[in-house]
Amino acid sequence: MRAQAVPGEAGEATVERNGTGRPDDERPWDRARADGGPAQPPGLPPYPPGGVPMPPPVRGLRTLLMVLAGLQALLAVWVLTHSAEIAARMWEDDAPELHSGTVEFYGVLFLAVAGWGVATAVRFPSRLPGVRISALAYGWVSLPFGYLVFGVSIFAIAWTGLTILALVRPNQPESRAWFR
Repeated sequence: MRAQAVPGEAGEATVERNGTGRPDDERPWDRARADGGPAQPPGLPPYPPGGVPMPPPVRGLRTLLMVLAGLQALLAVWVLTHSAEIAARMWEDDAPELHSGTVEFYGVLFLAVAGWGVATAVRFPSRLPGVRISALAYGWVSLPFGYLVFGVSIFAIAWTGLTILALVRPNQPESRAWFR
């Protein structure tokens, strides 16, 4: 939603509103200067060179994506290094090396999905709308990961809880305002 100018009292400056009825000074990530840089609230020191500070829910989502991707990467490396043992337990035959390629494929797939999560989290400062969509898609793709790796256990339930948070956080109003 675009900011709308609301006329002030006689001689006062106009107040930018962000579509919610609140002035933009309540959410500094909604404002921008005329030169494209971040707007500066009155009476505060200048923003750091990086620009507008990331709102806490967005920063939390970014951290959550890094944690999920890191756990996925660790498990992917474990699957890749123990593929013969995993194949022997899964197929219970005399030639686990015939099936270890399948296990390695899934290990590489898990590693690629973990890389996608890290790449999405790293792109958060760009504020592009596609990054929010990528975070949502990553949450949906990682949702079944816990049951694929852990089966029905406390770890799978914990993983499901974290991925549900990763699905809810991009739809919060602060996240929607951040990724315009």
